[in-house]
Amino acid sequence: MGFIDEIKARAKADVKTIVLPETEDVRTYQAAEAVLRDGTAKLILVGSKEEIEKNGAGYDISGASIVDPATSDKTEAYIAKLVELRQKKGMTEEQAREILLNNYLYYGVMMVKMGDADGMVSGACHSTADTLRPCLQILKTKPGTKLVSAFFVMVVPDCDMGADGTFIFGDSGLEQNPDPEKLANIAVSSAESFRTLTGKEPIVAMLSHSTKGSAKHADVDKVVEATRLAKELAPELKLDGELQLDAAIVPAVGESKAPGSPVAGHANVLIFPDLDAGNIGYKLVQRLAKAEAYGPLTQGIAAPVNDLSRGCSAEDIEGVVAITAVQAQAR
Repeated sequence: MGFIDEIKARAKADVKTIVLPETEDVRTYQAAEAVLRDGTAKLILVGSKEEIEKNGAGYDISGASIVDPATSDKTEAYIAKLVELRQKKGMTEEQAREILLNNYLYYGVMMVKMGDADGMVSGACHSTADTLRPCLQILKTKPGTKLVSAFFVMVVPDCDMGADGTFIFGDSGLEQNPDPEKLANIAVSSAESFRTLTGKEPIVAMLSHSTKGSAKHADVDKVVEATRLAKELAPELKLDGELQLDAAIVPAVGESKAPGSPVAGHANVLIFPDLDAGNIGYKLVQRLAKAEAYGPLTQGIAAPVNDLSRGCSAEDIEGVVAITAVQAQAR
């Protein structure tokens, strides 16, 4: 059974409720039909019945709940809560009402905040900033976590590296140029995400263009310091750096370049030094190795809300809904 099939099976074992706020996009309905047919999640679609019937014409979404902010009996409570949460920023009842009646992403996040949904998936037609802004304002960061970061689950076909071809790439979607402390926190969060989603032991490589001092540069120093900090944060983790990519995942190269490393040649969690490297890396693997790429998935938010690439397919949304449900199970 492949990674996403295992995730869907786990999602079906303890069904969670996921909000899909992007009801203007046909991919939402394509994905919703598949999710409801397979039973991987209960779904809430945000919008008026008329617009959802129009935009979703031809798709069987009869099993979904439709919540119209303009008529829902919970909207007033959401408005009051949003004012309470944002009053220090000057939020008024009038502003909260305007936001929640017109921005379905904010409404979806409020549903998660108030316990009426377990998670949300968005981003097919909104930017990462648009998706994450309400999360950071309303849900805040997870206790014990210093920052929100993003990762991709990469599933490489016919690959004996990583966890049978499954890897986490972090941060490949959010943190532009993390300092050593942020990079260390991304590593620890990514390891936790790997364990949650695969059930296997994370083996974390802090990637660089250098392996164990083979190059001298401030960029290398950053990764060395991040490795030190990550080991302090989570001494129980199998984590090492700095490692070049081949030293991290190819056993023979790892043994040659970093003998004695508990990680070299066996890594399944790859931590990139900056967003350029992470974004380029995941897209290279996705396009050249024809890997499945699920993400950008978020970690560090107090409840599971996941972003999508605007180039995503309906199948991608379907997979991320199942992943979000499994993350919700782990809360």
